[in-house]
Amino acid sequence: TAASMSCLAAPGVLDRVMAGGKLVIAHRESSVPFSYIDEKTGQPIGYAMDLCLHLAETVRRQTGKKDMGVTFLQVTPANRVSVIAEGKADMECGSTTNNAERRQKVAFTIPHFITGARLLVRADSSVTRIEDLAGKKLVSTKGTTPLLAVVQANRERLMGLNIVEAPDHARAVEMVEKGEADAFVMDDVLLAGQIANAQNPGEYMIIKESLRTEPYSMMLRKDDPQFKALVDKTITGVMKSG
Repeated sequence: TAASMSCLAAPGVLDRVMAGGKLVIAHRESSVPFSYIDEKTGQPIGYAMDLCLHLAETVRRQTGKKDMGVTFLQVTPANRVSVIAEGKADMECGSTTNNAERRQKVAFTIPHFITGARLLVRADSSVTRIEDLAGKKLVSTKGTTPLLAVVQANRERLMGLNIVEAPDHARAVEMVEKGEADAFVMDDVLLAGQIANAQNPGEYMIIKESLRTEPYSMMLRKDDPQFKALVDKTITGVMKSG
């Protein structure tokens, strides 16, 4: 029946490419240095993007479809999981933490980077740890694990933080710069990327205290073990090769 046919899983990525389909790569706008827009070309670049373009080449070789096209789809921290879960993109090449909650909706490759969440403050700030932000404004990016972590810590430890959300990392840094927030909590490597791109990097500092550890992985659709096996094997090969 039509109803039972709709329950069948969507064709896997490799099968779709074999049939002439494109590979759809989800990327971020300002997740430096992993996945961000090159201002000169308007194209997504970064460490995660390099890995994904290498994976695209592997898919071309594996399927024999040398002319396979690649389409880029920009996602936000808030919609990235649903974009992959709903099959709108084949893999997300960003800075996404592999955790249990997200694994209920999507699959993850082996981690490609390990980082820790810390605080970015203005260089003239007196803040040295998260407890110093009691009654002050702490910003984090909507749909991220550091935001969830500070919301939970604030609730459990009654820290008195005033937590606000930013739509992306660039806006969060701008809020700290303009005094709209006293600190930005995010993964330290992303904070370093934001500072490196700032007009005046010396205006910011990153607090040494690490709040939690974050393993980054690429997101894939859950019901495509054939594609996941190829991706994991390829990333493992890249790591072993140096």
